[in-house]
Amino acid sequence: MEIFKVHMGSWSYPETSLIRIGDVPLFSGFMYSAVGSYIARAWRGFDFRFRNHPPIWTISLLSIAIYVNFFSHHFVIDFRIILFAITGILFWKTHIYYKILDRYHTMPLLLGFILVALFIWLAENISTFANVWLYPEQQDGWQAISFGKLGSWFLLMIISYGLIARLHNIKNHKTGNHHNRQDTEA
Repeated sequence: MEIFKVHMGSWSYPETSLIRIGDVPLFSGFMYSAVGSYIARAWRGFDFRFRNHPPIWTISLLSIAIYVNFFSHHFVIDFRIILFAITGILFWKTHIYYKILDRYHTMPLLLGFILVALFIWLAENISTFANVWLYPEQQDGWQAISFGKLGSWFLLMIISYGLIARLHNIKNHKTGNHHNRQDTEA
């Protein structure tokens, strides 16, 4: 995807690098894998549990559609709004339970997705400020990245979440008490 996006002029890597494929430095793949690695680590570290989680196959289909749209929007209509709507429909009732110390807390999973995307967007602003990569509008000087990119990171994060979720056998909770492990077995 990076090679395609750089070729299409979506962004560029202005600094020289030792190892490249086309105009894309090798480290760019590690940036994407860091998102998945963070989700996998947080899943274990916070002992994630869910209520009303959608079936994994629906998330897989959504992820495929998101990935295809990252390419196809250069040639046909951008279906991003529809993908946001589908994500909202799938996860509207989903709550995530996460453990801090010995106590479970909860929040809507969509809110969690938005918060993670927001932090990625903030990190992206820092990276472009440091000239790690640049968007076309930043060629003449740095400026904050548009909130539109927040949506791109949200969708990319859904793909990463879908990949990690496939590794876990997700079962929805049937109990309201999430303060100890015996009540939250998944």
